[in-house]
Amino acid sequence: MGLFDGEPFQRIGQLPKYVFAEINKMRSKARRAGLDVVDLGMGNPDGATPQVVVDKLADAARDKRNHRYSLSRGIPRLREEICKRYLANYGVELDYETEAIATMGSKDALAHLTFATIGPGDGVAMPDPSYPIHQWGVVMADGRQIPVPMPSPEEFLSRIEDIFRRPGPKPTMILTSFPHNPTTECIGDNFFPHLVQMAHRYGTMLVHDFAYADITFDGYRAPSLLQVPGAKEVGVEIFSMSKGYCMPGWRVGFCLGNPKMIHALARIKSYLDYGMFQPIQIAAIIALRECEEFTRETAETYRQRRDALIEGLGLGGWEIDPPKATMFVWGRIPERYAWAGSLEFSKLMLERALVAVSPGIGFGPKGDAHVRFALVENVHRIRQATRGIRRLLRD
Repeated sequence: MGLFDGEPFQRIGQLPKYVFAEINKMRSKARRAGLDVVDLGMGNPDGATPQVVVDKLADAARDKRNHRYSLSRGIPRLREEICKRYLANYGVELDYETEAIATMGSKDALAHLTFATIGPGDGVAMPDPSYPIHQWGVVMADGRQIPVPMPSPEEFLSRIEDIFRRPGPKPTMILTSFPHNPTTECIGDNFFPHLVQMAHRYGTMLVHDFAYADITFDGYRAPSLLQVPGAKEVGVEIFSMSKGYCMPGWRVGFCLGNPKMIHALARIKSYLDYGMFQPIQIAAIIALRECEEFTRETAETYRQRRDALIEGLGLGGWEIDPPKATMFVWGRIPERYAWAGSLEFSKLMLERALVAVSPGIGFGPKGDAHVRFALVENVHRIRQATRGIRRLLRD
């Protein structure tokens, strides 16, 4: 047997088949054939970054002093600015030196924090379904997944409590994300206090991915984990500029909260990278300082797209409750096609409606009865998509 026969790399061999790749391959083939596919699959924001931020990047990039290695933790002014935003928006005081680190987006924070803080076999509990890095970052760090079904946030909490009470290994970490991707579930004011009390009682770490903090609708305001007294003693929160600020390709995120967990992440990153290109960090300071209103405008754009999709699907008899947050709509597969499962139904949507969506099975076994729509096309294109879906549902 040759060196590279089979799957020679242990960690890669543990990762599942990437089910989204099948849809991506079909979409590309259809487009090469000249078909107009509306792509509501990958959650890749399509909006333009604020011009003031782009201009600052260009100015900073012309200064040769910014061409050198930066700091893996992020430059101090950037860390100061995110701490100011947390104080203004959530009433949370953070020390930018010990309780804040800049990361290359939320994936960097999630993957490397897990790698830094859990050991072989340590259990990490997270909702099922969940964003893939939440699940497989644990595996890549030699940890043990504990997927917890989440028909509702309240039921998730109850099931976590049951895990701690029954015999057997306990979770070392609980990883949550609200507003939730892919299910769009949102939490009330009582969720995080209950979770923090649980973490103190059982001695477990908390990690909250707050990627959709700013994409909320209809008067809903997403709470921060760090608003809860005692939260910083047990956990951290990860904030991303990708969605609210329309900066996905810039890869700017933050990990905030517990000093020991922040220090562990900083130690790992000091061996792995020299931080973001410094002009990007400088431009991100301007975004945090001057573009708060822009995040509200971004949320309004997603609300209009949400309404167009929900209305258009409803005209075809596919009734979905409008989500209160995120840039997604999570729809249960219509009863007529429930037999197909999410992957086969997604293929059918692409073939017959010319609409690409994400199959729910890609987010975990409990997602297989659903598909996820990403609101990454304009209202006109979304209406085009719903017309195609209605034709499919009528056939």
